[in-house]
Amino acid sequence: MRATQPSRWSQWRIAGAAVLCTALAGCVTPDRIAGTGAQNEFSRVGRFALTVSQDDGRQNAVQGGFSWLDDGRRYVLDLTTPLGSTQARVEGRPGMATLDKADGTHLQASDPDALAQDALGSRVPVSGLRDWLRGRLAPQPPAQEVQRDEQQRPTAFQQGGWSARLSRFDDLGPQLLVLQRRESDRDIVLRLVVTPDS
Repeated sequence: MRATQPSRWSQWRIAGAAVLCTALAGCVTPDRIAGTGAQNEFSRVGRFALTVSQDDGRQNAVQGGFSWLDDGRRYVLDLTTPLGSTQARVEGRPGMATLDKADGTHLQASDPDALAQDALGSRVPVSGLRDWLRGRLAPQPPAQEVQRDEQQRPTAFQQGGWSARLSRFDDLGPQLLVLQRRESDRDIVLRLVVTPDS
């Protein structure tokens, strides 16, 4: 009997997973963004790995640290290099988002996801993270194929073009988020690992 060979896509996924694990292990966790101490302030820090696999076989990977702050009126996402220096800051308020890059570039748009794409080279669901990091579904667009754990926390769902898996919950939300998106010619995988007690 002839052994079945893994598909090229399966091989890429396996290789990509190995790269992600190695990258996340070597990244420096960034400093927490200073807040105002408001009662409803929410903060998380950790590491991220973004992998884009093109249908023609090319693959791009970016990794580093992230720091998130949300005070209910605005949210701020800092992206840092693996060595800890700030690469970009995305800040969002109702109807407006800004991007400040380390090279002094300042951009403004209504869509924070598009601004994150300018910083990382691929769309990142910044708007969805506002809820997903807290372990809840975003109010819009409606989520589909929702799976929940025994505490009724969402552990898997489709929302806004992303397939999300949340796990390793603590009192604030998930400590592991794996987000996947299929576009016309590529697959995007974003993995966020939250530092414990953050």
